[in-house]
Parts: sequence; structure tokens; C-alpha cells
Amino acid sequence: MAGSTALDPRATAEPSAAGTGARTRNVALLTGGQDRPYAFGLASGLAGHGVALDVIGGDELDCPELRGYPGLTFLNLAGHSAPGARLVRKIARVLTYYARLIRYAARTDARLFHILWNNKFESFDRTLLMLFYRWRGKKIVLTVHNVNAGQRDATDSMLNRATLRAQYRLTNHFFVHTEKMKRALRDEFGVGERDVTVIPFGINNAVPETALTAADARQRLGLGAHERVLLFFGNIAPYKGLADLVAAFRQVVSRHPDVRLVIAGRAKAGFETYAADVRRAIASTIPPGRVIEHLAYVPDEDTEIYFKAADVLVLPYTQVFQSGVLFLGYRFGLPVIATDVGSFRDDVVDGRTGFVCRPRDPDDLARIIETYFSSDLFKNLNARRLEIQERARARHSWDVVVEITRDVYGRVLGTS
Repeated sequence: MAGSTALDPRATAEPSAAGTGARTRNVALLTGGQDRPYAFGLASGLAGHGVALDVIGGDELDCPELRGYPGLTFLNLAGHSAPGARLVRKIARVLTYYARLIRYAARTDARLFHILWNNKFESFDRTLLMLFYRWRGKKIVLTVHNVNAGQRDATDSMLNRATLRAQYRLTNHFFVHTEKMKRALRDEFGVGERDVTVIPFGINNAVPETALTAADARQRLGLGAHERVLLFFGNIAPYKGLADLVAAFRQVVSRHPDVRLVIAGRAKAGFETYAADVRRAIASTIPPGRVIEHLAYVPDEDTEIYFKAADVLVLPYTQVFQSGVLFLGYRFGLPVIATDVGSFRDDVVDGRTGFVCRPRDPDDLARIIETYFSSDLFKNLNARRLEIQERARARHSWDVVVEITRDVYGRVLGTS
């Protein structure tokens, strides 16, 4: 694959078919303007391995690091998403983005569209926009992060499944992160096994890591040097199981008053009531000062503070295939306590990188938290952090992901 014409970086010097002098692009990476860590890791990895590509995104992903790669053109079509903007302004921005995206798809000479995420109007993206891409002669590769997010979020419907089925039928090849996801595509949506490739979930390299020490990180969060710290990080939604963690923590802190829980993240859109209910449970059942709540978006430059201050990351999810937060934890060498859902049992090595407990069971979660704090993993945490980082780099580096991705690109384009 390294020598295939379609992905040869020298192709970037050729003029476009339209005669405009623009540089030829073999691949367009459509990010949907979201998930900066994954989009950044894949885009920079592909460009670093000589793949000529356009990256379609917005302000969230736009950065000098991406614009510095030869052969990579970043097209900021989405602009800035302002949560507090007026409705009319939001609608205008989204419609403008779609107009730009359609114009780009009509004019680009990129032969392969790799979709990481859909845009704002899922049903339109899955049907009419996909048909337009195919009409323009594009090959479609789709990274399926969630086979059916509606099922996970309890918002599934006939329309949701019908449009999902349409998009899956119009896709030439799929990337998933687990064998369970591959089976779900086959069993629930009739996708052929040969059309699905399982790839590792790349380690988050978009979040900076500085010389900040664990002691300094704890000081910034108001944590004591000898306190034992649990971390919940990321969006708050029912499937993340935060309510179960709070119930388990209530038991643990009653027996171990030196344990603290840090919650860092904001409510996922549509689940603000759930987050408010969790906060009320904390206020009414947990002793004051035992829980630190930072219920807001955590910028990349502040992320390391939480992971360096913590002793263990807790993923009490009730339903999920895979989670990027798990590998973010591994990036910082942080052990993980995760529920036995999705592929967590495959990615958490008992006693070496963390522990697994039963889902939707606060009693079992409390027991496993106490098991962790009495384990050799915790007692030798500094040395084990380095082992976890090395293991994650070997299994989930972007080099591994990109090698597999380039091979699939070549097969889909018929050049390998």
C-alpha cells in the first residue's frame, strides 16, 4: 500500500481536472465539525504518512499543527459554533455550512470521502447527502463510532433506524473499533463482514501534556496529597452511569473518608435534567466537600490536570461499544475501573491496567473501588502508570491505525 499511486504524496503536485491549479486530493476527511481528538489524530497521522487529503471541519479542529502538514488542506467550512447564539443565527450558520459542503462535494476531485461523523441534520446526511456523494462518483468510507446511538440514548425510532440503514447501504466500507460492533452491523443492519474493518481506537494526541506534576495538579483542584481520588470525565448522560457511581461513592466514603470524587464534564444536550438529578443526589447524600464538581466543558489545555491529579478513572457506563475517555486515561497512564459493557473487558487488563465490575450495580462498583485501593496496582501506581502508557502506545498508536486505514483506502479505490 505504501507505493500505491492513489495515496502517493506526489499526487498533490498535479493540477486539478478543472484546470484551476488546485492541488489534487485523493481523500476528503469529513469530521462533522466535532470530536477533535479523533479527527486530529487521524488527520495528522494520515498526512504524516503521505496521504494527500482535505480535512473538512470547523473552528474546534482548526489549528496551526494541522495546517503545517504538506499534502493536507484544512477547509474550515463549519466555522464557530456558539452555544449562546440566537436560534436564527444558528440556523443560518448550519445552512451556510451545508451549502459550502455541497459545493465542495460537487467540485472536489477527491475520489474517496471518509466520514467520521455526520453533521447537524442526521436524517439528511444519511440519505440525500449520501446519495449526492454517490451521484458525484465518490467512494464512501464510514467510521462507525456508535452502531445505533439512538438505541444507546433511548431515542431510537423507525425513522432513526430507516435512515441508518440507508446510510449503511450507501457506504462502501466501514471502520469500527470492536468485534462486537462488527457483529452488530452484520446482525442488525445486514452489512457484509468483508465490508467492515476493525481498527484500534487511537490514543488521544490532541490534548497537550506538560511538565505539570501530580502534586501541582492536586493543588490546582484543592486535593490533599494523601487523599485517594476517583475521576469521572466527559459528557454527562444516562448511559454514562454517573448516578450509579454517586451511589457507589456514598458507600465508599462512609467507610473511607479520605476518598474524593472529581466530576469533570458538562451535561450532554438533552440530558440536563439527568445531570441536575445527579447533583441533587450528591448534595443530599454525600458529605460536603467529598465531591468536586466541574460541570463545564474542559478545554484541552486543562485536561491533564484532572488525569494527573487522579488515582483512577471510573467508567460506570450502562451501555456503550467503546469510549475515547478510556484511552485518554491510558494516555496519562491512569488505571481504569470500568463496567462490563461493550469491549471494556477486552481493553482493561484485570490488576494491570484496572478492574471491571458489573454494570448498573453500585454495590459491586463500590466493592471494586475498594479492591483497587488495596491492590498492588494502586500501591505501585507511579511505576504502573509508565507500564500502562507503554502498553497503550504499542496497541493504540496512530501509526497502527493509519497503516490499516491506508490499506482500506487502496482497496476501496482499487489501487492495491
